[in-house]
Amino acid sequence: MNDQHSGSDRTILLFLCNWGAHAAFLTLQDQRRPIPDEIRMVRTPCTGRIDRAMLLKAFAKGADGVLLVGCEPGTCRYGSGTATSQRNTQDVRKVLDIMGLGGRRLRFAAFLPEESEQMLAFFQDFAGEIRTLPPAGIEPLPAEPVVDTDARRQELRRLVTAYDVHACQDCGKCSSACPLALIGKPFSPRAIASAVITGGIHAPGVQENAWSCLTCGICFERCPSAVNFPAFIKDLRHLYRQTELPGQEVHGGFFHSLQRSMTSKSVTPRRWAGLPEGIRVDPESTTLFFGGCAPYYDIFFGKHSDVETNRILLDSLRLLNFFDVAPRLLADERCCGHDLLWSGDRENFLRLARLNVERLHDLGIETVITTCPECYMTLHTTYAQMGLEPRFQVVHLYDFLEEQIDKGAVGFKPLERAITFQDSCRLGRLEGRTDLPRKLLKRLKPVRFTEMKESGNSSICCGNCAWTGCDSYSKAMQVKRLEQAHATGSDLLVTACPKCQIHLKCAMEDPFRRDQLEIETMDLASVIAQTIQWE
Repeated sequence: MNDQHSGSDRTILLFLCNWGAHAAFLTLQDQRRPIPDEIRMVRTPCTGRIDRAMLLKAFAKGADGVLLVGCEPGTCRYGSGTATSQRNTQDVRKVLDIMGLGGRRLRFAAFLPEESEQMLAFFQDFAGEIRTLPPAGIEPLPAEPVVDTDARRQELRRLVTAYDVHACQDCGKCSSACPLALIGKPFSPRAIASAVITGGIHAPGVQENAWSCLTCGICFERCPSAVNFPAFIKDLRHLYRQTELPGQEVHGGFFHSLQRSMTSKSVTPRRWAGLPEGIRVDPESTTLFFGGCAPYYDIFFGKHSDVETNRILLDSLRLLNFFDVAPRLLADERCCGHDLLWSGDRENFLRLARLNVERLHDLGIETVITTCPECYMTLHTTYAQMGLEPRFQVVHLYDFLEEQIDKGAVGFKPLERAITFQDSCRLGRLEGRTDLPRKLLKRLKPVRFTEMKESGNSSICCGNCAWTGCDSYSKAMQVKRLEQAHATGSDLLVTACPKCQIHLKCAMEDPFRRDQLEIETMDLASVIAQTIQWE
């Protein structure tokens, strides 16, 4: 904005409230005061409208620092804008700390119209700090649009051939089993298949359904022609992105921006800070525990009751220690990339996956243990399918536990709870492991264990996958699932996936049906950690 620091290569994005703060900013401009040249201003009706996704996306798009400048508390024209801005800033600062960028790259401040000089001092102080930091270094690689019409048609024909979509018999077994269709959504896998065959993928209803698909796999499990519809939808979403059609990312694309940011080599996450006393790890071990995104989930969904997915990781570590395994933890652990791939961003998934494989190879890791079913499927199956050739074994924690418990001398304390179980789509249908958690469940000593009406290969998805397409039908599915859990007479719903826990607890927040829907929820790893003992 002036020539004082024109040599700086930093970029600071300023989200500026349209009311009192903007008046102070106009005074600085009118008086030609030395606003730091790094600052790029975006005027907004209220800083409360700049949600956490937009703050994080600013960094994902190349900002080195972000300012959120609004009204003094009590002067917000919209009532809660200032409080919302402060809360969003606090959450994203925590995320930036874990990502390794540092929370001090983001600040919130409030000014009255007459406080222009105080605003200038704030700008200059922040710009000075950003200049002392290295560039944020996030260099996202967008998918290259396929602009040639013939190339698009050729890719579409390839998809039809690769997944043998022509084999669809139009029998309707997919639609009759699809949980979205059964809940009332006008959704049909076979209708999408027919549209693709005839080249009608750009019809509005087809696009919307392609992004609404849960990719839960129940249609694939029921299809007599074995059309792998979830994988087909995954690649169809990639084709949509290549034609520059936007996806339907929920939560403003927060988690997609997070994962895209991690595709940059210069971003070095800082995971596993502040482990509780008593948890043993070995920085030289060739066995690594891969945690996944739970810490980010807990920050983002902290306003929801009892969302503690990071507890799953800690209890998993305690279980490994119980069997005298002190694993290595990756201080700079990145996401596995599952959500990028399944939302159609294949290019950034591959960038992230290559970084993960190279890092684990460089460390000489021989075995990776994980609890998250999406991390397990991605590391165990998807990486190899995408040609990455990982030279390490991937083991789900449940496999490890079952093997160790089967050796004997291990028992379980009585669990004074009646329990039921929510399957993970990734571990269950897509990996074919519905039996694995049940082996462990049968070893527990609850008051009783009762399966829900639809369980195992018929289990209903929690309502969302890869953070895409969440809507009222997803919510209705979650409510239906909670009603099925209550129908078993259970007082503890055991889950096997952090997202299942998040989505089902979100449905419990319904202000009109909270009392009917609420049920205590706990991950299977935590249940085992609480009850396992040596005999």
